[in-house]
Amino acid sequence: SPLLCFTYFPLSLLVVIWVLVMYLGQCTKDIIRWPRPASPPVVKLEVFYNSEYSMPSTHAMSGTAIPISMVLLTYGRWQYPLIYGLILIPCWCSLVCLSRIYMGMHSILDIIAGFLYTILILAVFYPFVDLIDNFNQTHKYAPLIIIGLHLALGIFSFTLDTWSTSRGDTAEILGSGAGIACGSHVTYNMGLVLDPSLDILPLAGPPITMTLFGKAILRILIGMVFVLIVRDVMKKITIPLACKIFNIPCDDIRKARQHMEVELPYRYITYGMVGFSITFFVPYIFFFIGIS
Repeated sequence: SPLLCFTYFPLSLLVVIWVLVMYLGQCTKDIIRWPRPASPPVVKLEVFYNSEYSMPSTHAMSGTAIPISMVLLTYGRWQYPLIYGLILIPCWCSLVCLSRIYMGMHSILDIIAGFLYTILILAVFYPFVDLIDNFNQTHKYAPLIIIGLHLALGIFSFTLDTWSTSRGDTAEILGSGAGIACGSHVTYNMGLVLDPSLDILPLAGPPITMTLFGKAILRILIGMVFVLIVRDVMKKITIPLACKIFNIPCDDIRKARQHMEVELPYRYITYGMVGFSITFFVPYIFFFIGIS
């Protein structure tokens, strides 16, 4: 969401949860290998992802994990009525889950399984999120460990099944997570993160003025334009380079990307740079021009 992008907290923590939930969901799909609902009787309004498996619904998982995590991470840090968060969670979750049934991509069982699987993952791993984020920020060799771990997870996921669109999605998720974690490490060590002391929490929201509104819009516009430029440049570099290194014909880009040797580095490096830009380059630009 543009409202969360380029805001260090809760983005760095939220991405740790998102990567974990989505990676486990994608790998579980490839292990269970349940096909999409049959058509007919289901009318499919979206066919691009039809080659992927169905159980559990990773859309339901992200649609459950993100709003719950947002409330858990922000309540107590900022002043707002808890009822707002309790309204946000079921609205966000139900809209995402019902849309997947409407689009013909999942059965009700897929949605329920995704929801319950996410609750289990959050119950087990949420207590460790702060510890992981602190490691990402402060450990001397954190960037090397982050890059190596996410790359190893990507290679493992590519061995679970034959090529499908989920291979690229998984590499994209892992690349984004690695980039954001590495960016948070650099940002923290350069002193660009001004985390308030615990004794002044929860923080009160600033008064809404035209100056504040204009600054927020400017941050979103500058950040989105910069990130889109980075993504396009990296895409134009990584695909031909990977094809050249692994001697894969690149006349047909879509066919070339079905090779793990092309798809994994393309997605991983491109979206790794996107993630790094979101948590380092863009905040540094904001700091430099005075709209931090």
